[in-house]
Amino acid sequence: MIVTIMLIPQSLAYALLAGMPPEAGIYASIAPIVLYAIFGTSRALAVGPVAVVSLMTAAAVGNIVEGGTADYVTAALTLAFLSGAMLLALGLFRLGFLANFLSHPVIAGFITASGILIAASQLRHILGIGGGGHTLVDILGSLWAHLGEVNFATVVLGVATTAFLFWVRGGLKPMLRRMGVGPRMADIGAKMGPVLAIVGTTLAVWAFDLGAKGVAVVGEVPQSLPSLTLPSFSIDLMSQLFVPALLISIIGFVESISVAQTLAAKKRQRIDPDQELIGLGSANLGAAFTGGFPVTGGFSRSVVNFDAGAETPAAGAYTAVGLALAGLFLTPLIYFLPKATLAATIIVAVLSLVDFSILKRAWVFSHADFAAVSVTIFMTLIFGVEIGVGAGVFTSILVHLYKTSQPHMAVVGRVPGTEHFRNVLRHEVETQPHVLSLRVDESLYFPNARYLEDQLAAYAADKPELTDVVLMFSAVNEIDLSALESLEAINSRLKDAYIRLHLSEVKGPVMDRLKRSHFLDELTGEVFLSQHAAICQLASTK
Repeated sequence: MIVTIMLIPQSLAYALLAGMPPEAGIYASIAPIVLYAIFGTSRALAVGPVAVVSLMTAAAVGNIVEGGTADYVTAALTLAFLSGAMLLALGLFRLGFLANFLSHPVIAGFITASGILIAASQLRHILGIGGGGHTLVDILGSLWAHLGEVNFATVVLGVATTAFLFWVRGGLKPMLRRMGVGPRMADIGAKMGPVLAIVGTTLAVWAFDLGAKGVAVVGEVPQSLPSLTLPSFSIDLMSQLFVPALLISIIGFVESISVAQTLAAKKRQRIDPDQELIGLGSANLGAAFTGGFPVTGGFSRSVVNFDAGAETPAAGAYTAVGLALAGLFLTPLIYFLPKATLAATIIVAVLSLVDFSILKRAWVFSHADFAAVSVTIFMTLIFGVEIGVGAGVFTSILVHLYKTSQPHMAVVGRVPGTEHFRNVLRHEVETQPHVLSLRVDESLYFPNARYLEDQLAAYAADKPELTDVVLMFSAVNEIDLSALESLEAINSRLKDAYIRLHLSEVKGPVMDRLKRSHFLDELTGEVFLSQHAAICQLASTK
């Protein structure tokens, strides 16, 4: 009951954000919840419309079809179908690891930028003016162009509702605690703020006939259960929606799995990522065939579900029953619900997603991560969600390739009285003038293979007495064909200079791969089990 009451205003608000009819929000929260309860693995995850996915839906569909038309709804159904099919395929083929290509900095930057875009997009409903756009530049330009149309009654209603909801978040719970209400009930009461706002503003619009004064209301909402719907199977439309559907699928999955794992860890439960893909895929297919739009697991409603005592997925099924009853009997009550209230609900909800502190943390910790965060935020705000995510992923991959193309390598020596070897620049260590011990701190593959050759040549040039080189491979987990050819070239060049090449601490999988080549047969030196064994032998065989 608690989650149902909370979901009603959320569902209506996120339908508004996605550009869909209000009832679509409720429909998108019935069949998807039931299907996830059957196929998902989380006991507390509440599936339905969420802010970021709703924004991406509006951006994707709005670029193809005019809003407010039957074609728009059909395109949203098709988007949900494609997203569901992709998630289902990823789960069946156990490809959940692909979501790992969206790094945390990219996700954090995208969510922050999306929160700003969503809040900005709802200002037109707070002001009671027209407008639109899917980038910050477009939205602000549209607001400025329509500023002369501001409706005073709508502004008063919208600002008051927004202020009330902000107060509810921080002030209602302490007030209820001071009144003697228990901590759990006070927490639940604080989460009922949107419901109180909806009831209060709906009554105000009805009592003072604010609709006649220009306040936009939800209007008539069909009093029924979701009917069966069909997405479009037009090749042209599906090709246009393919990339947005893929991004929605991956971002929705990352958001959902993060919430599910966080809640499961509190009760030492296990989440199966591949089965989660199947659960979310089924939920989106359910939305596509019951008048909804793309859905995923939401953080706020899942936390409420968890705190309210949900122990099994049946809690979600009961929520679906509650929403079905709301669709049958409560929709006439929201005729006078002002859109400004739904906009205020969205603004308050999404501003909690905006976290600019990630920029400072990323800058202090890693300039590369800072680049990924800042590029994602900037590109999302200026060019829209699809380009923003794509740019963030591209930047992350580019930074990763750059860093691994110039891996850290250290000349190491033995810590006196031990068998440990450490960087000569960081520790007081013992070295042999005729032995170069070089630790490679990265797997060797095509971007960094030549770098190893260049670094080794530079180190060797500084040691005129050099007779032996030992490559310490304790951090090398993989060697590809390009790296193998570089090792062969290094071995050949050192041989020409009468210098032997040795390896130490080679991991089993790497050794297995080397054994499948002729490299070990041509190696001028030996392969040692440990760096200590290598130095002990080479020190005595100068």
